[in-house]
Parts: sequence; structure tokens; C-alpha cells
Amino acid sequence: MTAIPAINLECNTTCPYCGVGCGVTMKLDDTNREWRAKGLADHPANFGRLCVKGSALGETLTDRERLLYPEIDGVRTDWAHALETVASRLNETIARYGSDSVAFYVSGQLLTEDYYVANKLMKGFIGSANIDTNSRLCMSSAVAAHKKVLGADAVPGCYRDLEQADLVILTGSNMAWTHPVVYQRLVAAKQARPDMKVVVIDPRVTATCDLADLHLPIAAGSDGFLFTGLLAWCARQGVLDETFIKAHTHGFADCLAAAEATCPDVTSTARHCEVPEATLQRFFELFAATPRTVTVFSQGINQSDTGVDKASAILHCHLATGRIGKPGATPFSITGQPNAMGGREVGGLANQLAAHMGFDDAETVARFWSAPQTATAPGLKAVDLFRAVESGRIKAIWIMATNPVVSMPEADRVRQALAQCPTVIVSDCVADTDTLRLAHVRLPAAGWGEKDGTVTNSERRISRQRAFLPLPGDAKPDWWIISAVARKMGFERAFSYTQPSQIFREHAALSGYRNEGRRAFDISALACLTEQQYDELQPVQWPLRDDNRGNGETSVAPDASGTERLFTDGQFYFADRRARFVPITPRRPQATISDAWPWLLNTGRIRDQWHTMTRTGRAARLLTHISEPFVAVHPEDMTQSGLEDGELVCVQSALGECVVTARATDAQTPGQVFMPIHWNDCFASAARVDSLVDGVVDHESGQPAFKQTPVRLSRFGAQWQALVITAEPVNAPDSKYHYWCRIPDQNLVRWRLAGVQPVSADWLKDRCPNVTYWAEMIDAGRGHFRLLGYKEGRVVCFAALAPELTALDEEWLAEQLRRPEADTETQADSQQLIAGCPGGQRDTSPVLCSCHQVREAALETAVQNGCTELNALCQHTRAGTGCGSCLPELKSLIAHVRALQPEEAHS
Repeated sequence: MTAIPAINLECNTTCPYCGVGCGVTMKLDDTNREWRAKGLADHPANFGRLCVKGSALGETLTDRERLLYPEIDGVRTDWAHALETVASRLNETIARYGSDSVAFYVSGQLLTEDYYVANKLMKGFIGSANIDTNSRLCMSSAVAAHKKVLGADAVPGCYRDLEQADLVILTGSNMAWTHPVVYQRLVAAKQARPDMKVVVIDPRVTATCDLADLHLPIAAGSDGFLFTGLLAWCARQGVLDETFIKAHTHGFADCLAAAEATCPDVTSTARHCEVPEATLQRFFELFAATPRTVTVFSQGINQSDTGVDKASAILHCHLATGRIGKPGATPFSITGQPNAMGGREVGGLANQLAAHMGFDDAETVARFWSAPQTATAPGLKAVDLFRAVESGRIKAIWIMATNPVVSMPEADRVRQALAQCPTVIVSDCVADTDTLRLAHVRLPAAGWGEKDGTVTNSERRISRQRAFLPLPGDAKPDWWIISAVARKMGFERAFSYTQPSQIFREHAALSGYRNEGRRAFDISALACLTEQQYDELQPVQWPLRDDNRGNGETSVAPDASGTERLFTDGQFYFADRRARFVPITPRRPQATISDAWPWLLNTGRIRDQWHTMTRTGRAARLLTHISEPFVAVHPEDMTQSGLEDGELVCVQSALGECVVTARATDAQTPGQVFMPIHWNDCFASAARVDSLVDGVVDHESGQPAFKQTPVRLSRFGAQWQALVITAEPVNAPDSKYHYWCRIPDQNLVRWRLAGVQPVSADWLKDRCPNVTYWAEMIDAGRGHFRLLGYKEGRVVCFAALAPELTALDEEWLAEQLRRPEADTETQADSQQLIAGCPGGQRDTSPVLCSCHQVREAALETAVQNGCTELNALCQHTRAGTGCGSCLPELKSLIAHVRALQPEEAHS
């Protein structure tokens, strides 16, 4: 890895991945000038823990594949020209078609300060609410449910509640992989208190189920029936908190009547959820008997056409039993992105205005901003926004720090919409994404480690993200870019910021403006921070109200802890301070299987990747656990469909088609399949899973239903497979008859290819145009080719093609090709290289522990040799001693190996 210059040799900052919001110390290693990430021991989110993605942050810091300079229509330019172009195109579009003809689409990857100025420019000064965020795709149903039931988009609890609970319910969340640090906190709490119970509600058997005392594999999308049935059952059993209901809520009788009409008994609820009645009865009784209960919910609840109802049903169960605002007793919506919460705070969603104010408060916000044309009505939510681009209603769109051509449902439709849009502006820190390929204007944004500001995690905790690297090339922070464009548009006075701290102070002041306790979000105590106090700000949970505003004092010190829990006094954010029960009639998903579409597709994240891989795809070890896109299928479904484990298959929906590897696994429920969300056209030929997903949304939140898409599977019919390893450019085949996957690997790239039509050795050579000479080992009759590509007398490329590739040691080949030019003499001889493996045996089995690169075969050997307990296996191999995310897989491996051993070996 190329050493990156530093402006700080050691820096405390915040991880840029999930919504846990872990504190990270980045330190420059004096020996090799590489950055090392370490968990910040005193950060209250993680207390020193990091997952494998956080641990690998230093490996992602490189200027390679970065967007370093502004570009207009593919031509490099300077900032003066770029800013003038963006401002003039926006102004001209507004003048001709009106303010609603432009839109911003932003991201939970932005810092709060970036988010604030983007929202202020669009809603306050352009005068349109057509700004939405990719948080629409993950948390907007939870937002709507919180506001509908609690009166505010405010998560009531905190991470400590999970550790203090006697029962933790995890629903719609594979926390072991998606929020591994919080999961490890829960694991530690359960080890310390073995009587704690964990219930996992998920159609799949995920890694999180390893911790479960009870797993409910409910029918996909039936969560609404489950929690509505739980409410009705609790009422029949007389286990409600009648005092709390009477004193602090409204609408319970109507809500209960609706619940009883749908789920009059356990039998009907079990039938709706497709689980055994006895299993459901056990869950209900466990809930009733455990006052200290936390229900954690995430995308499996939210990403549904009835996500708001499902989240509301969870909130109802906690309100009806008085399990809110107490230690170890709360509903808990855990967010997916590092600053999804910050975006919600500033008003980044199209149906919010600013600082948790709606459009009824437009006059208040307009006065604060001195912006008389502030938007007075909601704008277009994400799916409708891109459909408006398609129809021509939106003529100019500015996309910031996100990749909607991959992440939006109807992804091909989104791509086509952007392709015909007159003005597409994209701010990003990388040089190539599916979305950037459609941009007329490309603006180079600062990346993590280069920008300065704040983020807010799932427990309402604001943390500082600090810069420790210089800005590369002409890259600029997003707040700087947006403010500079705003000034060019004629809004100089409102966007005269020179530091992110100025933006934060304004944001904090707005949160308290005309608030008087009406709004949960209030950080006005931080509105008078000095520059030094802002720089030294310690993690703090809102609300943080300032009772001394106006006298120049700050009532909360920069290291204050803030508010750990909300609603401790039973007071909610409606005018009468009472929470609301809202009648719900659950229903199954709109998407249904049929003879034509016999499987239901679920989508989600995997352990070591993040979003569309623009950052994690740079760290080679994060691609050792799972390196290619796949579809997980139950073995019975594989057999009945004539598919084989490991072969390439076509996954088709009514909207599109992907080609990925089939993986047989008992973790899937028959009739359901799973695909990860991460792969895209920069990493694979046809693996954008959201090109399969329809744009069906929750009618209240606008959040898409990513979890239930009817699909069919068929064989791709590959006639050959190929492997190319090189640091040289490769021309990926652009044809429906070919499959390819690109796997970055420490200064070179591995390419895996396959096809349904015969190809020649020359076809394979044409993939690598920079190679000047080829050494060949060819058996044309059998279709076997082995090639070594030379450049300036050195082997720079290995390529192999056969009906089925075997006996290739990819790691060893990569090591040989990675050797520096001055080390040519130690490169293996050509016979070994063209054979694709060294002399002797090497372990090429799958990597299970990414932190320490421990392979499956080594672990199996250790178990066979006596390491039959988890602790012994971890101590002997080091697997599982890093982030701990692989521990469930290690337990499964131990059980599998022991099951294959003779009975006497267990004694």
C-alpha cells in the first residue's frame, strides 16, 4: 500500500460504516508508514471493540481510484469553472421550469454539517423540498412510526439497555453481521448473566441465531401479525400496564379491538406467521413474564410495504406493557448508516423540513434562515423522485455520496432515468461508480479521514469525525462544495461558512429555536461552542437543552453525557403529552410467489462488505470471506430445480436478471432465497440485485419493500471458467453470454470469468491489452489454456481457462505477481507459475476469520486434533479473537466436524 501523508499522526475519530458509531483511533505506523485502526477504549458506543471492517480501515486509505479533480462532460476542469457550471445550470433550470424541477439526492455517508447546508440550500433558498436521502431506503418507516406513536422521531433507549435487559428480541436484524459490535456487547452481557434470554425473529437461520434461546422462523413479511397478535394475547392474559395506558396514552381501545379482530387467538396468529403454535406460545409467555424487555428492529421490519405498521405494532407492545423509558426496557430501532440519524436531525428527508420540524413550522424555519421562499410542502420521496426524473418533471439532479443506480429499487429504471436527464451532478470521492458513469458534472469530494464534522449514531449519540489526512488533488469537503455553489447561485450571506464548526453551531441553534420542549431534538446547549470546544467535543446524546441561551454561556460542557433515555416520565411529544395507539390491520406482502415466479427473494448485507463496496472493496482481506456475488438457496430447492451448489445461475424477476453463484444452505427456508446488496457493475457483470426489486413502497413512509421479490432461478449453463490475475488493465467482456467478477487484491486484481459460448486463447489474451508477450500451455482439444503475460521481461499476468478450473492456488499466484520489480529473481519460475501452484501442499480452503486470515481446513484440523471447545479453538488458531464476527461460524464448524467423528472421539 502506498504511504499516505498525514496531518495528524494519531487521531480519535468515528467509524464511517454502520449506525453503531464506534470510536476509532487511527495511528500512523512509524515502521511501514501504514495506518492502523484501533477501537477507542473510552467511546461509549464500542469501548474499544471494532468489527473486521473497522479494523481494516487503514487498508482502504489510498489515492488509487479516487476522483481527484472536477470534470465536466468527462473533461478535467478547475473549481471555478465547475462551480460556475453547476450554479448556472441549476439557476437556468429553475428560471425556466420552476424550483421543483431540480432535486438533491443525498446520503447517510454525509456528515451532519454537509447534510445541513444541502437541506438549507434546497428547502430554504431554492424553495423546493425535493431533497431526499438514501436513508429513505433503510429507516424511514421507523421514522414515521416513531412520529405516529411517540410524537417524535426519537429512539427511546440506548445500547446499555440491551445489556441491562432480561429479554432481548431481535427482529428483522442479522445483528451479528450488520451491527457486530453491539452484537458482541450483547454476547458479553449474556455470558455475564446466563439467565438473560434472546429471541431471534427471522425467516433465515442467520449468524445471530447462534445467541438465540428461541428462534421464530416466521413467514416472510408476517411480523405485523406477530406483534399485533402479541398485543391481543397480552390483553387476554391480563398482563398489560393499565395504569400506564390510562395515564400516558390515547387510543388503546380502538387499537386493541383491531388487533383482536385480526389475531383473536394464538392459533390464528401462528397460522398467519407459519410457525408452530407451541413455539409462538412460548415466545408470548416469555414476553409476558419479562418486564425488562428490549425489542431491537431494523431492515427486516422497515423494508416492507407495511413497514410503518410493523414498527408501530412493536411500539404498541412496549407502550401497553409500560416497557419504555426504563433501564433494560425499550423498543430500539437500530440504524444502518453512520449518519442516518444526523440526516434525520437536519431534515434530509423530503417529508421533513429541518431540526425535527415539519412544514407546519415553515414560518419558524424561514425566519431563522432569513429565507422567505422556504418550502411549505413535502417534496418527492426517493422512488417518486427518480420516477420524476424519468418523466422529465425533474430536469437537474445533484447526487451526493451515494450510488442510486445500484441501491434503488427498479435500478435499471433509475439508470435509464439518469441517462436521459439533462443535468446530472454527482459529488463522490471515488472515480468510478455505476452512478458516476451517468454524470455530466463530477465533483471530487473529501473522503473519510479527510473531512471534519459530526455524525449521530443509533442511540442519538453525536460523535466527532476528525480529519487526519490532507485533501488529495482538488478534493473538497461536501459542505464546502455545496456552500460554494450556493454563493454562486446568489445566496452569499446565508452560506458564508469557512469552517464546519460554524455550521454545527447554526444547526444546534436551530434545534432550540422556538422549541420550548415541543421537539425531542434539541442540542441548543452546543450552539455556543468555541472552536476548541467543537474540536474536543466528546460523544454526547441528545437532547441537550440550553437554559442559558442568550447570556453567552453554555450550560453543557463539551464532555457532558447528555440524555441516555427518553420518556422516563411518560411524557411524549404530542400537545397533550400522551403517546398514541393507532389501529393496525396487518397484511401479508403484496409480492406473492406463483408457478412463474416460485421463489421469494430477500436481500441484505453480508459480514465483511458495506453498501456498494466503494470503500470495503479496496481492502483485500474483506474479500477473503466472500469474494463473489451469490444467491443462497435451500438444498431441497436446489435438488428440485436441477441446480448444483457452486454453479452459476440466472436469477430473474419481472424487472431484470442477475447472474451469480448458487450456494446451498440449510439456513434458507424452502421457497425463499437470499442475495447480498453490495455487488454492482464495477465489480461484477450482472449482480445488481436491486435491478430485480420492484418499486413497491410503504404508502406512509415511502420506504421500498426490498425483502420480498418473486423470482425464478435457472442454470446459466457455463461451458468454461477462467481466472485472470494481474495489475494491468483488463477488458471485461460486455455480453450476456459471459460472466465476470472483479476481486481487488493488494495492488492487483483477480478476475473470475465464465461463458456459455466457446472462446479461444486469443480471446483470453485480448482481455489484457498491455501485455506484450505470452507464454502458453494449450490443450485446445480439451479446452484448457494456461497463459503467462510478460511486460518488460517480467511476468505481469496469469490467465487460465478450462471447462472447470481446478488446482489453482490463487493466493500464491497473487504473491508472485505482487513482488516488486526489483525482486524479479525471487519470482517463481515460469513452469511453476503456469501450473498455477507451487510445489508441496498449501491451504486454499475458504477464509472464515477475516481478522487473522484463518482458513477452514486449519480450523477443521485443530478440531480433529482436540480443540473441540470454542475457547480452545480460538486460542490455538487465533480465529475469533479479533472482532468476533466469525464466532457463530466457528461454533458451526466445531459441531460439523464432531458430528463426522467416531463416537469414541467425543469421550
